Amino acid sequence: MPDPAAINAMFARVARRYDLANHVLSGGVDFWWRRRLVRAVARHPARQILDLATGSGDVAFALARGLRPRPAITGMDFCQPMLEEAGRKKNAANDARYAEISFRHGDGLALPMPDDSVDAVTISFGLRNMADRHRALGEMRRVLRPGGRLYVLEFSQPQAWLRPLYYSYLRRVSPRLAGFLTGEASAYQYLCSSIAEFPDRAGLAAELQAAGFSRVKASAMTLGIVALHEAVK
Repeated sequence: MPDPAAINAMFARVARRYDLANHVLSGGVDFWWRRRLVRAVARHPARQILDLATGSGDVAFALARGLRPRPAITGMDFCQPMLEEAGRKKNAANDARYAEISFRHGDGLALPMPDDSVDAVTISFGLRNMADRHRALGEMRRVLRPGGRLYVLEFSQPQAWLRPLYYSYLRRVSPRLAGFLTGEASAYQYLCSSIAEFPDRAGLAAELQAAGFSRVKASAMTLGIVALHEAVK
């Protein structure tokens, strides 16, 4: 499992260039992935949303723009430089739709929130970086109100015919390109290996069920490269 201190330091080093690297490495498809997440959340209106592993805040901002009625959104991360980047983006945007977003420091393995306190939890491309996924999922379930929903947007395992090309890109092209963009090729070597080792849709669905969630469903995107899992407390 990932080492929390190393993960924290890694994201701190790339915080200022993290968004650019994401957009370039995904070919801009990350915008569509977030829109799919927002549409899923919109089907079940929530008053209080926790966006865990919020990073630079892109998902929190997308939720604020796309949901009506507008919910209160807490963007939480354990990497302070990433939260500072999110705060800078919020201030620079000066967008009234972001008024209900607050960013705060918090560890996904011990969320600083009371039981049954939010209607929805979203986590995008952050679950695979948790040192203990089962414990993290348990914390997400704890803070959800009964009937609340979890949305996990995460890399998955692509269709079999695509895997050789995809993993070649992850191992050979992605770290070099990310190194050019951020100056931290080693960080993206880790991120690419974490993708390769992450469960497929069925495997993650089983982990969600083992954590006590019900009505688990998974939707594949981009030939299976990414999946959106939804589950209910």
